[in-house]
Amino acid sequence: MAALPDPVISRLSAQLTGTGQPVTTVSPTTGEDLATLRQSTADDVARAYVRARRAQAEWASRTPRQRAKPFVALHDLIVANGELIDVVQAETGKSRTSAFEETLDIAGVALYYGRRAPGFLAPRSRAGAIPMATQVRELRQAKGVVAIISPWNYPLSLGAGDAIPALIAGNGVVHKPDTQTALTALFARELLIRAGLPEDLWQIVIGEPGDLGDALVAEADHICFTGSTAAGRRVTEAAARRLIGCTLELGGKNPMLVLDDADLDKAVKGAVRACFSTTGQLCLSTERLYVAESVHDEFLAKFVAHTGKLVLGQGPGFDYDIGTLTLPRQLERVESHVEDARAKGAQVLTGGRTRPDLGPLFYEPTVLSGVTPEMTVFGEETFGPVVSVYAFRGDDEAVSFANATDYGLNASVWTRDVARGRRMAARIRCGTVNINEGYGSAYASNDAPMGGMKSSGIGRRHGEHGLLEYVELQSVGSQHIIGFDPPPGVSSAQNAKLLTATYKLMKALRIK
Repeated sequence: MAALPDPVISRLSAQLTGTGQPVTTVSPTTGEDLATLRQSTADDVARAYVRARRAQAEWASRTPRQRAKPFVALHDLIVANGELIDVVQAETGKSRTSAFEETLDIAGVALYYGRRAPGFLAPRSRAGAIPMATQVRELRQAKGVVAIISPWNYPLSLGAGDAIPALIAGNGVVHKPDTQTALTALFARELLIRAGLPEDLWQIVIGEPGDLGDALVAEADHICFTGSTAAGRRVTEAAARRLIGCTLELGGKNPMLVLDDADLDKAVKGAVRACFSTTGQLCLSTERLYVAESVHDEFLAKFVAHTGKLVLGQGPGFDYDIGTLTLPRQLERVESHVEDARAKGAQVLTGGRTRPDLGPLFYEPTVLSGVTPEMTVFGEETFGPVVSVYAFRGDDEAVSFANATDYGLNASVWTRDVARGRRMAARIRCGTVNINEGYGSAYASNDAPMGGMKSSGIGRRHGEHGLLEYVELQSVGSQHIIGFDPPPGVSSAQNAKLLTATYKLMKALRIK
């Protein structure tokens, strides 16, 4: 992947709120310097909050329909902008196909909320305590300024994708993307400002979590974090100390179940995409593949053959399948998991090698069998192009295997009988379950909530639920005609009898 032009880097980096030491990011595909950026200090973060809060007061006074207009326009700007795909590729090293899918995803999120958010944010009438006498309206008010901490693997979907509902709900945003992918976040902000967002409303800072974490939490009215489960626990503790809410998407060890009646050719293609898209650096990626014993050998032979034909590469074309890992620490983790498994008796059926001939962080898509619980790869998230394949007997055992983890982010079930798949999906403790698809059918449905169970997170993104993460629900009640205090001349005992009779009548008439 060619280096980004200097004018692009200069234009984007000028948006950063930073007066700290410079830091240089590195191209994953070549190992060469990519961009030098100015890090933020704790004081920079405090100033970012001041600017965002000042802008938020005016922004929240606009109607939801007025706030929605820039996001509808953003859809068109993203779809028409190939340069954004270039930036995503340059910073992450993912394939052109994966980078294109990510930009398309964020265009869909922008349009979805641009169209639907005004309805989600509209006041609602709620049933009062006593019909006619009590009237209640539910208001959906912005929380204030939201802190967003987003990772490097999907910098648009997991950065801008969370900023969109937070902003359209009437909040300001102070966003700390991973430094490696700061330019992608800055590009998304630039497009949204071009679409009509007030410039100060979305502030972007960069730096190490240990340097900026306290400052980010200190002024936030809500925290949105995507990252590891260990870091998510620390964010939750910090939010709890301030009695503010948090939305977390954390780790996963996602299972795929291939049932005995599955279309194996389709299941193989779906498994390859689910395991190796973005070089396995996807929170929703499949890392545990369970196959019915009666079709295990046939499926595995086809799966290994298909995986072995995947083409690794780089550049702006669609003529290869898999890009590179993004960070050296990810390569180290992948190598460690595979070598540990190999040393303890697992079989590497395909892959299992670095590819320095292609670049410093390339690793072949890898399929393991014979993985056992004492191997690190069995239970820990690898977050790379590695999948372990197991056999199962019967649907109950398959569900038991799928649930045998502290994680609960994503799963998939492959079967010709969709009703059977849905019954099994309801028993799997994951926030999203896909039938005859690895992850896209649930995740790409912007109207459906997406998030984790167990140690995979708190809260949801997408849909009305994803927007409500960023609002305070306020009930405004008014009393008319009669009240709860005794009317003049009526004793408390008489009033109690009157209210009791009223509640009995409401039950009989099914009013309550």
